[in-house]
Amino acid sequence: MNHHQIEPSGHVVIVGAGIAGLFCALKLAPQPVTLISATTLGEDSFGSTMQADIAAAISADDTPQAHAADMIAAGGGLVEAAAALELATDAAARIEDLIRLGVAFDRDYRGELATSRAAAHSVRRILSVRGDFTGQAIVTALTNAVRATPSIRVIENHVVDALLTEHGVVRGLKLRSSEDGSAAPLLIAAGAVVLATGGIGHLFATTTNPSHANGIGMAIAARAGAIIADPEFVQFHPTAMTGGRDPAPVVTESLRGAGAILVNRRGQRFMLPRHHLVDLAPRDTVARGIMAEISAGRGAFLDARDVLDDDVAARYPILHRACVARGLDPTRQPIPVAPAAHFHMGGIAIDACGRSSIEGLWAAGEVAATATDGANHIAGNAVLAALVFANRIATDISGRTFAPASNLQRIAFAEPGGADPTLTEGTLREIMTSQVGVIRDEELLVDAIAVIARLERDGCNSTLRNMATAALLIATAAWSRRESRGAHCRADCPAENPSFAQRTMTTLAAAREIADQLADRPSIRLPRPLSA
Repeated sequence: MNHHQIEPSGHVVIVGAGIAGLFCALKLAPQPVTLISATTLGEDSFGSTMQADIAAAISADDTPQAHAADMIAAGGGLVEAAAALELATDAAARIEDLIRLGVAFDRDYRGELATSRAAAHSVRRILSVRGDFTGQAIVTALTNAVRATPSIRVIENHVVDALLTEHGVVRGLKLRSSEDGSAAPLLIAAGAVVLATGGIGHLFATTTNPSHANGIGMAIAARAGAIIADPEFVQFHPTAMTGGRDPAPVVTESLRGAGAILVNRRGQRFMLPRHHLVDLAPRDTVARGIMAEISAGRGAFLDARDVLDDDVAARYPILHRACVARGLDPTRQPIPVAPAAHFHMGGIAIDACGRSSIEGLWAAGEVAATATDGANHIAGNAVLAALVFANRIATDISGRTFAPASNLQRIAFAEPGGADPTLTEGTLREIMTSQVGVIRDEELLVDAIAVIARLERDGCNSTLRNMATAALLIATAAWSRRESRGAHCRADCPAENPSFAQRTMTTLAAAREIADQLADRPSIRLPRPLSA
């Protein structure tokens, strides 16, 4: 296939125009960078990020040490203490950056930054903008600043298909149009690539993430040989609004922090016997509690009637919009909720500067595994980590010069043959939800791995094969971790096992080897349709 090659202005390319990508581009200014966006820049399609709050120890009764302790407590023994403290310590400076960029955080009656409490936090340290508008407000402020920065060149409506390397060193990227499927691939030279492509939620049939959060960033790094950390740890947001929308709207955790309660159809508070923090228990505990109620036919609802008044549209604009679309009044009716794939604790293994194991490749945001989440992510840390590591990457790259790339046509790979059109994205997403979801077991995982390996080898297009690559990394790591820890729940291994009290470090080669070893297992079952 013919490729069109362009040379960027400068040789730093950032892939992803969410919070991490935008902030990194701004922090690199005036060094020239090229920013690749899967959508029109700033488009309201970033799913859960648009509603995400940010955690920061800024109150008089809070400290970075306390924030780090909460990360460690929630992380199932896998959080690196030094990394957690460094993240928490950097928070105040990043909040000041956002305020300088015009982000209008909510204030209390004294004019101080208002804080609220969320699950797994010991004190109030969640900062918001208009309730659940935080992520969107941050993206808007960063987008406006990027558009006003001459050193940032933006390529919109393009997604990455492959990371191009030569002798283990980054040389560039292969891109394709997200609007025109017939357009020739685009090769872009780069001596430094920052992947900020987001998470993996769209690998699952039920998710809070948009379609471009489909694991491709992790996949292309893995295909180039990068070490992948902790891929089995996928967080399911317990309170996604049900109703068939894809992505599913998030019912913000700050509602529970403000006093909203979880009940079943009988009005029973089913979290009371499950955890001493009740509705503010860690997300994995709440997600499993909700799944149990749904599986028992009792349903699950967030009752916010004592929290919300008629000013809900002003206080929680995104929630209000989702409720209106569903024909529901949250001031008078409980909101039906269910768990949905939300945040990936795993991803490309990086160090404290955001460097991956491949020379010339950095990663920030959800695509990166930062050592601060461990087995379970806590609210507010996603945006914080995106900002902190984007800033560190910019510091690490700033002032460096990168040699011009050689002819990329020579190292761009051709599409493999043997594609099977019967293997579809829908098949992959249903398998991931039904067999690699909130609750897993050995038999389901073995069957899932067999089908995912076929998709990774024979998928009918590069996007599907990349999605299957990410799915294979998750499923094989979930099979290998024969215990339940944090967000990883194995019904056949329900307790933590001390012999697994370490982070997972894996590669695509290792995942394929596991799949090959399991290939002789009998009975490959395709999942039943979710509507069945």
